[in-house]
Amino acid sequence: MAMQAHLFELERKHKILENELHDALVHLSTDDMQIVELKRRKLMVKDEIERLKQTANETLH
Repeated sequence: MAMQAHLFELERKHKILENELHDALVHLSTDDMQIVELKRRKLMVKDEIERLKQTANETLH
């Protein structure tokens, strides 16, 4: 159950970063480095979600 809670939290963080990135892209005054950082963080969270899902699938099989 702890793995599901962790996965849920990561998915929540990913959605927050997605929203922040969208907001940053809408505002033309946003620094390019800030956009790059948001994309990097979002990708890191996505990678962690995929690793966790893979681990869960391997555990089930």
